[in-house]
Amino acid sequence: MKELVKRLRVNAKLWIYRITKQRHQYISDQNFLIIAAIWVGILAGTAAVVLKSTVHAVQHWLADGWNVRYENYLYLIYPLVGIVLSVAYVRLFHHRKSFDKGLSSIIYAIHKKFSTIELHKTYSHIVTSALTIGFGGSAGLEAPIAVTGSALGSNTAKNLLMSRSDRTLLLASGAAAGISAIFNSPIAGVLFAFEVLLTQVSIPAFIPLLIASATGAVVSKLFYSGQLFYLTIDSWRVQALPFYALLGVCCGAVSVYMIRTTLKVEGLFSRTQNPYFKGIIGGIGLGVLIFIFPPLYGEGYEISAQLMQGSFTAWFDNSLFYNLQHHTWFVLLFGVLLVLVKVIASSITVGSGGNGGIFGPSLFTGSVLGFVFAHAINLTGIITLNEQNFVAVAMGGLISGVLHAPLTAIFLIAEITGGYALFVPLMVVSAIAYFFTRYFEPNSIYTKTLIERGQMSSDNDTNVLNQLNLEMVIESDFTSLLPDQKLRTLVDTISQSKRNVFPVVNRNGLLVGIITLDDIRDVMFTHTLYDRLTISQLMRAPKIVAHNNMSLDLIMPLFEQYQVWYIPVITQQGNYIGFISKSSVLHLYRARVLDQMV
Repeated sequence: MKELVKRLRVNAKLWIYRITKQRHQYISDQNFLIIAAIWVGILAGTAAVVLKSTVHAVQHWLADGWNVRYENYLYLIYPLVGIVLSVAYVRLFHHRKSFDKGLSSIIYAIHKKFSTIELHKTYSHIVTSALTIGFGGSAGLEAPIAVTGSALGSNTAKNLLMSRSDRTLLLASGAAAGISAIFNSPIAGVLFAFEVLLTQVSIPAFIPLLIASATGAVVSKLFYSGQLFYLTIDSWRVQALPFYALLGVCCGAVSVYMIRTTLKVEGLFSRTQNPYFKGIIGGIGLGVLIFIFPPLYGEGYEISAQLMQGSFTAWFDNSLFYNLQHHTWFVLLFGVLLVLVKVIASSITVGSGGNGGIFGPSLFTGSVLGFVFAHAINLTGIITLNEQNFVAVAMGGLISGVLHAPLTAIFLIAEITGGYALFVPLMVVSAIAYFFTRYFEPNSIYTKTLIERGQMSSDNDTNVLNQLNLEMVIESDFTSLLPDQKLRTLVDTISQSKRNVFPVVNRNGLLVGIITLDDIRDVMFTHTLYDRLTISQLMRAPKIVAHNNMSLDLIMPLFEQYQVWYIPVITQQGNYIGFISKSSVLHLYRARVLDQMV
C-alpha cells in the first residue's frame, strides 16, 4: 500500500511538472498567479464555511441533541471535553509533526522557512479549533482559518512549482480569503494580510490579494448571507469626539493588558510537559470561569451583536447573577470583570492545548468595553452618548491595539457592521489605541512571541539576514595549502587561482592560518626564497573566524568591526569549511529584499 501511495505521489508530481512546463508557453506568470489566487480563494472560503458550520453544528448538538436542559453546570464539563479531545487529536495524529498555533507560526514560516507550511495544517487546525470552540472554548476562529488558508496557499504554490515570492503571496492570499470568508469582509481581509503578514508589498501584489479575498467572500456569501453584526446609525455627534479620544486611550490600555496577560498565561502552561494533564487543568479552570461568567462561552459574538442592539441582558443568561441584572452599577462591574477575565479565558483555552485565536476575544472585549464606557458616561449625566456607536468603535480599537493593525480594524468594523458613517470615530479610536499600545508594546502579540523566542527581531535588516542560511553564502572554491609546503607551491597556486586569500589547513583538516597576497607581496618575486620559506612561516592567524552554527545577523557586524572582506568558516571542532565574503552577503541580502517586495 505504501509503495502504491508513493508511486501515485511521484506520478502526480511528474504530471504537475509537465503541466507547469507547458503552461509557460500559453499563460504568463502574472496571469497564472491570478488563476492560482482564485483557486486559493475558493479553497480558503470553503474551509471557512466548513469550520463555521462545524462549530455551529457542535454547539447546536450540545444544546439540543441530548434532550437535556442547557443548565449552567454544563459549562463546567463542555470546555474540558473540547480541550482534551483537541489534545488527543494532536497526540494521536500529529505527534511527530509541528503543531504551532496562532499566526506567529505563519509569520515565522514567511521569515525563516521560505513561506513553506506543513501540509497537515490545511486541515488539522479546522479539526482542533472546531473541537475547542464548538465545545465552548473561549477563543476565536479567525487565527485557525487564517493558518488554514495560509497553508492552502503555500502548498498550492509548492505543488505548482511557483517561486518563493509567489508562494509568499499565495500564502497571504489564503489568509486574506479566510478572514474575508469568516467576516464577509473582503477589504479587511486584504488589509489584514498586508498589515500582519506582509511587511513589505508592492502595489501589483494587491491584485492577487484582492482577487483571493473577494473569492473567499463570494464562497462564504453562498452559504452565509448578511452581516455578522447589525448597527443602525445615522451619524455621530461632534460633541462626543473627546469621549471617542478617551475611549481610544482605554482601548490602548486594555490592549496592552491583553498582550501581556496572554503571553504570561500561555507561558505558565508551557512549563507543564504532560499534554493531557495540561489539558485537564486548563479545561477545569476554563469551565469554572465560564460557570461564573457565562458570556465567556465560545466566541461570544452573540453578546457583541446584542450590545449593538442596545441590550445587555444576554450577559446574565444561565448566570448565577441573573437576579442582579437590573442593578445598574452591578451591570457595570460585571462588564469590567468580563473585560479583564475574557483574555484569561482565551489564554487558558489556547495555552492548555485547545486551538483558537485572539482576534475573536479582541472583538468581544472591545464590544463590552465600549458599552461599559458609554453606559458609565451616560450615568453621570454629562452627555448622552450613543452606546451602540461606542460598542462598534471600541471593537476596532482593540483590534488595532492588540494586532497592531489599525487599517484592518477600521475597515473590518465598517464592513461587518455597515457602519461606514463611523469612519471618523473609528479612525480616531484606532489611531490612539495603536499609538498608545505601540508606546508600551512596540511589537504585536504575534511578533512579540517570536522575538521572545529569539526567532525574529524587531529590526527589519536583522529579519532579512535571519532568512538567509549560512550555507547559502559559504564559498568553498578556495585552494587549501598545507603548513609544510614551500613558497614555490604557493606561487604556483596563485598563478592558477582567481582568489587573493588562501586557507592553510593541516592534514587533519583543521584551519591553522590564512595567507593573502598582501602578506607575501615582498617575497613572492624573490626566487631564491621559493624553496626556503614554508607556508607556516608566511601564514598568519585570521582576525576573526565564524562557526557554522552562527547566524548571519551575528556575522555581518564582524566585517566592519575587524575591517575584513573575507571571514573563514569552521566547525565547532575547528575543521575548515570555506569563506564568507562581505560582497556575497550584501548581494544575497539585496536579492532577498527585492524578493520580499512581492
